[in-house]
Amino acid sequence: MTQGRSVLTRFPVLDTVCCMVESSSRKPSPKDSVHGEEIPVVILCGGRGTRLREGSGTLPKPLVEVGNRPILWHIMKAYAHAGFKRFILCLGYKGQSIKEYFVNYDMMHSDLTVEFGARDRRVQIEQVHQEDDWKVSLVDTGRDAMTGARVKRVQDFVGDRTFMLTYGDGVTDLDIQSLLAFHRRHGKICSVTGVHPPSRFGEFILEGDRAIRFSEKPQVQHGFINGGFFVCEPRFFDYLSEDDSCVLERSPLERLAADQELMVHRHEGFWQCMDTYRDLMLLNDMWEKDQAPWRVWDRHRGPAK
Repeated sequence: MTQGRSVLTRFPVLDTVCCMVESSSRKPSPKDSVHGEEIPVVILCGGRGTRLREGSGTLPKPLVEVGNRPILWHIMKAYAHAGFKRFILCLGYKGQSIKEYFVNYDMMHSDLTVEFGARDRRVQIEQVHQEDDWKVSLVDTGRDAMTGARVKRVQDFVGDRTFMLTYGDGVTDLDIQSLLAFHRRHGKICSVTGVHPPSRFGEFILEGDRAIRFSEKPQVQHGFINGGFFVCEPRFFDYLSEDDSCVLERSPLERLAADQELMVHRHEGFWQCMDTYRDLMLLNDMWEKDQAPWRVWDRHRGPAK
């Protein structure tokens, strides 16, 4: 997964943190932040994806495609569907490719008319894409920096306000507005989404010795891991360092838990990271079969819009 998010550093404290789970009668709007400003979404996009080489080629991991769009696009579409359209991308390995993707986005995802023959060739956009109201900051946070350092280095872009934070390699059907409501209720510095990890092995459901059902890749039903999809207050930055070695999932989250400033929003629904080539194939298969639970913005069958 994204740098600093290996199996060994996958947030081991989730099961020991007091979790708040309750329903909400009010869901905050994306502009419901400390200063009434839009809540930005910080996405970690600096990982190399070394266990994904067979499927990634020369692309940075967030640009590896599920369906016909980068997994980063899928993550951003889910946030935009929930009303969060201000993005801050923490770039690292092959960050230039991610910059090029967004700089050329209008041209590559709109209908165009090109007028030849004039001294200055004219290009007219005839029909805009559905992402014309996004605002995306592309920030170089260091080629070799770990996750905590990357987040610290975008502090000036976030400012003194509540912000979202997640990894650029995981998708979910999480209700992001409910996550924000959960965070508002408890008043702590940080909320993180706890998810059940997908099993790497098939599971038999037995009745005596008879198999009554087989699930190829079920989600484990006991225990939670760090699924990303954080909500953070500005004081979160006090727990981070710009030193390249600062790993978000180690000292910062451990200290937040020790200070009783970390809460876990338990998500029982779908969650899947793109950690290996097998994961990539699984996500593409789900998308092609129109069985992608994370496609909350567009439930109809057909190509990505």
